[in-house]
Amino acid sequence: MSEIVFDAVNHAFGSRRVLRDIDLRITERRVGIIGANGSGKSTLARMINGLLTPASGTVTVDGLDVARKGGRVRRKVGFVFTDPDTQIVMPTVAEDLAFSLRRSGSGKAEIAARVAEILDRFGLAGHADHPSHLLSGGQKQLLALGAVLIRRPEVIVADEPTTLLDLRNARRIAQALDSVDQQVIVVTHQLSLLDSFERVIVIDDGAVAFDGDPAAAVPAYRELIG
Repeated sequence: MSEIVFDAVNHAFGSRRVLRDIDLRITERRVGIIGANGSGKSTLARMINGLLTPASGTVTVDGLDVARKGGRVRRKVGFVFTDPDTQIVMPTVAEDLAFSLRRSGSGKAEIAARVAEILDRFGLAGHADHPSHLLSGGQKQLLALGAVLIRRPEVIVADEPTTLLDLRNARRIAQALDSVDQQVIVVTHQLSLLDSFERVIVIDDGAVAFDGDPAAAVPAYRELIG
């Protein structure tokens, strides 16, 4: 597993301070991040692959500083957004997956094989030539996850990947995330998703309010929000 380290991290948007003195070392295979809306959890998650860089302090992934080595970090860490429409860029499902490999140096045959593998894995083989934006919400999120996985990162960070989905599709995404070999860090409000996780970090008002296994962290979060 990769080692992700937050060292004295602070961040603000204008005058609003969103992260306060965050110190974390993450090495577990399955880690959840929970907190109320506006607590800073999504800001923290986006720092793991350099989508945001801290105002002060450092975030490193296997020793790579995200502020200085963002390109190398993003090859290691894939990011899945809440809204898959923000990630889907090509007209058809297969084209969107192939687009993720445009700078990989892979040949056409290898790209085709990897696209076919992802299509089959996530039940999208019958939709290869379908318009991407006409997929169901659950299928779009599977495509967004597939477009990250096809690059074979070492870590996947998913920011509330089930929030826009109904219960059935949320379960499909949870199962898909559970099935991957990569280290997975998930920001979520779906607390049942965390049952099998090794560690859950509770963020409140920009700081770490609790850090432990789900059995302890989830009740601590519920008590926190009253």
